[in-house]
Parts: sequence; C-alpha cells; structure tokens
Amino acid sequence: MFIEALPWIGFLALVGVFLALDLGVFHREAKEIGRREALTWSGIWIGLALLFNAGVFWLMGTQSGIEWFTGYVVEKSLAVDNVFVFLLIFSAFAVPAQYQYRVLFWGIIGALIMRAILIAFAGVLLGTFHWIIYVFGAFLVITGIRFLRTEHKVPSLDDNRLVRLAKRFYPVTEGYEGQRFWVRRNGVLFMTPLFLVLILVETTDLVFAVDSIPAIYAITDDPFIVFTSNIMAILGLRALYFVLAGYLAGLKYLKPGLAGVLVFVGTKMLLVDVYKVPPLASLAVIISILAVAFGASALAARSANGHSTETPPTTHPAEMG
Repeated sequence: MFIEALPWIGFLALVGVFLALDLGVFHREAKEIGRREALTWSGIWIGLALLFNAGVFWLMGTQSGIEWFTGYVVEKSLAVDNVFVFLLIFSAFAVPAQYQYRVLFWGIIGALIMRAILIAFAGVLLGTFHWIIYVFGAFLVITGIRFLRTEHKVPSLDDNRLVRLAKRFYPVTEGYEGQRFWVRRNGVLFMTPLFLVLILVETTDLVFAVDSIPAIYAITDDPFIVFTSNIMAILGLRALYFVLAGYLAGLKYLKPGLAGVLVFVGTKMLLVDVYKVPPLASLAVIISILAVAFGASALAARSANGHSTETPPTTHPAEMG
C-alpha cells in the first residue's frame, strides 16, 4: 500500500516545493508582473509539465504518456477561458495589478484542494456506476453547445452566496489594504475587498472544474494521470493569466474552439462502449481543433487591425453636394 502511494506522495511533495519557492522566494513582495517575466514563468511551468510527462512515458509506458499529454492540453486550453473570467473580475473590482498575483496564488491553492476532491469523487462514481460515464458525456456535449450561446459576464460580489455569507460574520473595509486579506482595527477583525475577490475567483474556478474534470476522464480513467495532468495545468495558470491578459480580446474564435473540444470528448464518453478512440487520434483531433480556433482568431485580429489602420478614401470636391 505504501509503495503504491509513493508516486502520489512524491508528486504532492514536489508541488509543495514549487509553491513554496514561488511565493516564499520569487514573489515575496507584491509587485506588478510584466509580460516578459510572465512569459519566463509560463515557459518554466510548461517545461516542468513536459519533464513530468517524459517521466510518465518512461515509467508508465507510451499510452499513459500520450493520455497524460492529451489531458494536459485539454486542461490547459480550458484554463484559457478561466483566465478570461479572472480578467473580468479584476477589471470590474479594480484590483491593483501588483496584488493580482497574490490573489491568483491563493486561488490556485484552493483550486488544487477542490479539484483533488472532485477528481476523487468523480473517480469513485465512475468506478461504482459505469452508466455515470454517459451522464458525464451528455453533460459535456450540452456544455459545449452552451459555450456557443453564452457570453462571459462579470460575476457580482453581491450575487455570490459565499460572499454574502462571509459578510454576515465579518465587516468589510471600504478599500484595499495593500495585499492583505484581513486587517484588525480597534480589536475588530475586518475582511478586505481583496479577500472577497479571492472568494469570487475560487467559486468561479469551481464552476470551471465541474466542466473540465469530466473532460479529462473521457481521455483516461487512471486517477494518477487525471490528477497530475490537471494539477500541472493549473499550476501554470497564474503565469498564463499575465501572458494572455492583453491578448484575450483578440481570440474571437476561442469559445467555438473550446466548445468543439468539449463536444468531442463528450461524444467519446457517449460512444465508449461502442468505439474507443485511440489516445493518439484523440490528441490529434483536440490539437487540430485548438489550432484552427487560434489560427482563425489570429487571422480575424489581423484583418480587423488592417481595416482600422486603412486611410479612409478621400472625396473629390466635385463629387460633393
């Protein structure tokens, strides 16, 4: 039993070291994260993920390695939509740029815990009731279709039940108190608006996890692959946010692409007892969908910029009046 738990213990210890170094050494002080630094960190997280993936290939075999990489790609792509909502939240509540990293860091900690619970719960359901896989599959197909019909809306602090509950127990300061979540005044403990934003980020991620976790179970039923690929994708979410924050508005076809991925993996689940799509074929389809979405978005953005910079045609005086 202990030997079987060693990979899990080792992975969790590794994640703990990464997070401790991240906040305790490299980002101890609140500061605005520039795009160059964000690109560097994003590259580091992706490199660590690929290194871990290489270990999966070596120790668990080719099929497991492909499944891990496919799960990572799916979770990473769905995280882009998550990033868009975080951007809306920070903009709506005017969170200073230098405090956003701290909110995202603790948001990731909460996301790791919640996703671990959801992954375990979903695994037990699938292991106990095989028919649940059809429920998950139908849910993903419906979610993918809804992606095409819905637009991102800024979540409201007033509409969030957890926020309303928190306000019943603690008073809230009028403004931000640096990067602190809590302050004490005259012996009374106050929440700051930054903590309320953190609650909003956590609940938003929970909603996204309900979509993404069934998606990864469509790729593999190995709990270790499901958990580690999901967590490695989430660990790089903060750096991804600061990289993409200025570009997301130009991703015109992002949502249709993500919708296509969800519909595809949902269909895989629905057909699991009829035909099992090979892992390599599944990876190829998902990457192709995302490549088309990002490529079409880039072309649309270039076309829009071209039209905006064109000089309007001049009217000859003889043609006037």
